[in-house]
Amino acid sequence: MAAELDQDTIAKAYARWAPIYDFVFGAVFDRGRKAAIAAAERIGGRILEVGVGTGLSLPDYSSSNRVTGVDISAPMLRKAKARAAEHRLTNVDGFAVMDAQRLGFQDGVFDVVVAQYVITAVPDPEATLDEFARVVKPGGEIILVNHLGAESGLRATFERSFAPIARRLGWRPEFRFERVARWAAQHRGVRFVERRAMPPLGQFSLIRFARLGHTAREAYA
Repeated sequence: MAAELDQDTIAKAYARWAPIYDFVFGAVFDRGRKAAIAAAERIGGRILEVGVGTGLSLPDYSSSNRVTGVDISAPMLRKAKARAAEHRLTNVDGFAVMDAQRLGFQDGVFDVVVAQYVITAVPDPEATLDEFARVVKPGGEIILVNHLGAESGLRATFERSFAPIARRLGWRPEFRFERVARWAAQHRGVRFVERRAMPPLGQFSLIRFARLGHTAREAYA
């Protein structure tokens, strides 16, 4: 069994990725990023992007929404801050180096939490999802975009064999949808809304959860 991720390994991995992240992953993750932003903007308001990385998404958010970005990697956040300054993004409220499992925000302060390519790159995905649910308002949404591991077949075999190497690079390639679905069923404070395949080759998915409760701002169905 592959060793689990830890915060130090993740922080070091993404510090190494920071100088080349946009070049390596910019085009590959573009469709997923845009789908996540479109889903978030159907709700709008205060948006928390967890794992904002180098800030690739930031210029695509509508100026009518307020965006806060957090990431475990200080080198990645420096690039995000530079991007926000370059594009004069006055709707970005700020950035913080922050552990996704221990978000430094009060309960229910965001209308949307967006986490792109994050949930497979944290030591405890369930604790991280608990935090997302804690900081989002009733009626708001948690929007994930991520690679999800195959259930069976050659791709599943490859993902399991590649897992030890992937851990050192900062993620779990064998992470399956059933894990987030089980979290939602056990949490009782969220409702599964959607899972949608994303390019390339449908190996990525957009996943939406609505936070249960009454609010003037309703999550769209």
